[in-house]
Amino acid sequence: MNILAIGDVVGTNGCEFLRRTLPAFKRLNKIDVCIVNGENSAQGNGILPQSVNYLLDSGADIVTTGNHAFKRFEIYNKFDDEVCPLIRPANFHRTAPGRGFYIIDKGFAKIAVINLLGVVYMENLENPFECIDAILEKVKDCRIKLLDFHAEATSEKRAMGFYLDGRISAVFGTHTHVQTNDAQVLPGGTGYITDLGMTGPVQSVLGITPEKVIEKLKTNMPVRFDNPDGQCKMEGCIFEIDNKTGRTISAEAVSVT
Repeated sequence: MNILAIGDVVGTNGCEFLRRTLPAFKRLNKIDVCIVNGENSAQGNGILPQSVNYLLDSGADIVTTGNHAFKRFEIYNKFDDEVCPLIRPANFHRTAPGRGFYIIDKGFAKIAVINLLGVVYMENLENPFECIDAILEKVKDCRIKLLDFHAEATSEKRAMGFYLDGRISAVFGTHTHVQTNDAQVLPGGTGYITDLGMTGPVQSVLGITPEKVIEKLKTNMPVRFDNPDGQCKMEGCIFEIDNKTGRTISAEAVSVT
């Protein structure tokens, strides 16, 4: 089975580039399941019902999120829609809308997609290492298990990869919007990459107009961010997974412009 995980889609331009690029890319690489992080898919910031629908209509099988999951109030009911394949980090408080994992049934295999938020330099949430242990008990009938770990610190992501090595099929990091050069299969058979990267404007600072970010960093005053036009890229990682064992055979980072 070939599973494609796509890094944070940023703004309208990122969504539109994904729609132009993803369908042909999936056919060319024989992708069975596509996971897209969409927490920045709304123009400006956050995620909206219409951007979720746009990503799903463009070829995503499930949309994951992160620390901006609840930035827009309009998305709350969408998270609670049990039919919609949209999830938020499982270690948010139990009263938060939505759920932290989703099971895709392909007939010949069940795939559990899990979403977690890191806590190093991030929000003070439930410990993600303890949270994942509880979730794995709930999805133990799924041979293939995948984790989108939305975290800031490289060390926390690497530690999670080794913590879950041999216990799940793949761990892929999101949030930093910069693709890392460490796609690999860990010793126990878990596919891993520290960060998938970003889907959005190439000439930007993590998808934001550079001048806006520079102004914020220079003045420390409130700045209204926007997403620039121009060339875009789609970044992610393809994990080839053995259906019978749930172990990853290969992990390959991809970047399309």
